[in-house]
Amino acid sequence: MSHTPDTLYEASLKSLETENYVDRLFFRPVGFIIAKWLSHTAITPNMVTIFSIFVGAVVGPLFYFNDIRCTLPGMLCFIMANLLDCVDGQLARITHIKSKIGRILDGLAGDIWFLLIYIFLSLRLNNEYNTWLFFIPAVVSAVSHLVQANVTDYYKTLHLFFISREKGSEFQNYDEVRTEYIQTKPGIGKVLFSLYLVYISLQEALTPRLQCLLKHLRVKYGNDIPDNIRLDFRLKSSKLMKKYIDLMTFNARAIILFIAVLTGIVWLYFVFEIIILNLVLCISVYQHEKICTLILIKDEANGFRN
Repeated sequence: MSHTPDTLYEASLKSLETENYVDRLFFRPVGFIIAKWLSHTAITPNMVTIFSIFVGAVVGPLFYFNDIRCTLPGMLCFIMANLLDCVDGQLARITHIKSKIGRILDGLAGDIWFLLIYIFLSLRLNNEYNTWLFFIPAVVSAVSHLVQANVTDYYKTLHLFFISREKGSEFQNYDEVRTEYIQTKPGIGKVLFSLYLVYISLQEALTPRLQCLLKHLRVKYGNDIPDNIRLDFRLKSSKLMKKYIDLMTFNARAIILFIAVLTGIVWLYFVFEIIILNLVLCISVYQHEKICTLILIKDEANGFRN
């Protein structure tokens, strides 16, 4: 099937509905240009992901130094790493080279960047204040980040599932992933699948009302969820993403992180992640669970089908 430039660009995205403002304005258009060029080469999406890990891995060490000559290159590498993180997904969708391992690697990339950032920021604070106590908020921040990123990814992938079966093909439950894990041969792939199982189990544990809704829809409609249920969910989910969930994505974090390292008040980032973003997380989960409960009650009472 041939594509016009506009339709090819849209095909390179998961969905315009799940992209935040900065991604739509900069990262996705630039990422598309790079992905389109790479699609004519032998470079695969997984190669781009691995390269992005190395680019993002230097950010933490650069932010260790309270020197603008290190801070600015660190910021540039962080932006480039996120750009490459966009490119790998867009390249995968353009070339139709997709894999579960690639999706897991893509998620691990950001975790590795931030883990190194937490380590080197805490080392920097240790040197500045001559105390190891800053490793405590660093660990709390790292755990908070994992949960926040996990839930954000889950809600965005879920939103795609309610757009269409094709868009939401990556949305799976624990049992489906566990079946794939059992069928996977021993090796690095199986290790990555085991991490993904933990990832999925946390997502489901944090969203009990959503799990009730999904079970209800599977039993009542199978794979044929009515369009009006899909639309109702998408409208409510979109509002929640714009108001709260997008605050837990890379762009909001990067802004506060850049302010922290540029001003030299690096503990500010830990405060932002532990207090502000965890509050946003709690509100997001509460509001999302409320949406799921309302849709479930409405369908059980009256049914959505016309």
